[in-house]
Amino acid sequence: MNQPVPAGLPAGLRAAVQDRRSQLEQLSLDLHGTPETRFEEHYAVEQLAGRLATAGFEVNKGVAGLPTAFTATHRGPVDGPTVAVLLEYDALPGIGHACGHNLIAAGGLTAAVAAAAVRPDHPGTLMVIGTPGEEGGGGKILMLDRGVFEGVDAAVMFHPGDRSLRARHALAACHLRLTFHGVAAHAAKMPWGGRSAAAGAQLFLTAVDSLRQFIPPTARVHGIIAHGGTAPNVVPDRTVVDLFVREATSAALDELMPRVLAAADGAALATGTTVETAETAPRYAERDDNLVMGDRIAAYTAGLGLELEPPSLANPAGSSDIGNVSIALPAIHPYVQICPRDTPSHSVRMREAARSPRAHEAATTMATAMAALVLDLLGDPEFLTAVRAEFHASAPGSTAGAGAVCSTAGQEPS
Repeated sequence: MNQPVPAGLPAGLRAAVQDRRSQLEQLSLDLHGTPETRFEEHYAVEQLAGRLATAGFEVNKGVAGLPTAFTATHRGPVDGPTVAVLLEYDALPGIGHACGHNLIAAGGLTAAVAAAAVRPDHPGTLMVIGTPGEEGGGGKILMLDRGVFEGVDAAVMFHPGDRSLRARHALAACHLRLTFHGVAAHAAKMPWGGRSAAAGAQLFLTAVDSLRQFIPPTARVHGIIAHGGTAPNVVPDRTVVDLFVREATSAALDELMPRVLAAADGAALATGTTVETAETAPRYAERDDNLVMGDRIAAYTAGLGLELEPPSLANPAGSSDIGNVSIALPAIHPYVQICPRDTPSHSVRMREAARSPRAHEAATTMATAMAALVLDLLGDPEFLTAVRAEFHASAPGSTAGAGAVCSTAGQEPS
């Protein structure tokens, strides 16, 4: 399925992006300095939607019943495919843009606007989809379930990180909240009259630690005590644990979840408490990057002086709702380096890197390559056919897809 790469960028595209470089940086810094958490990104939406409307896109805010979700469309004069550029713009609680979503938004917007500017007569529809609540809210999943992606032939986005990668596996994830209920009592005068919800939570977390030796190394189970009690001298009657359970695939996650829930039931039984469990977001699926699109964007970035490393299962990411999109339609999610290698994500160091000149240079490069890829998808039917063929070959249950995964993993030692 290897596709020949065009000799160079579409005429005028590099200049179109460079002409917008200062606006990219200004928008990125503006969003970075105004962090908004999941589903509260009202300022970001106003800034993004306003710029897209000015560039001639038809903007529709509040789609899928989500106030901070939007679409923006630029329709060509003739029918053709629909290609979507995905924007993320939510920040992390307490730490701000430590995942660099300000760069995803500014770079993705620049790519879409530049592509429409150099090819206003492109066939089909160039679409920008503003997706809120990636950090634990599953905004893309809600939008997918509610029909926003219906008719979209391919979706593209990028993510900042500590290295530049053509693709990266991400884990399927369940966002779990466990609420232990006990009986309050004075912890000194009559503790035997109480049943400690905190003891139930503590025993559950110990049970999870005991599980670790006996679950696959691909699994991740981690969490916090979100609420432990009210005072040291009161036996807690309510304790809340927020837990993420992750696995390499959705099928593997489905196998692991009953064991985690059984540990919660056992801890409640042992401590005389009860436990309620709830999933606080839709389940995130694993990511299935389209390798044909990945190879094409890597060729474009190489021409711009940025080499994207091949994917490796030895270097997984966390989890993202783009995974659900990638299983429904062809999608890519390459990474671009903005900081020294092994800088931890979701850290103060990553937050500061996301506002640096290096980050804006990287976002400009990726915006240029992504705009070129979008124009190829819109204007080259043979290329889009190859993209669709790879997508169907890698679908769950496909023998060809299993081979493709093995081939990808083999590019680097695991």
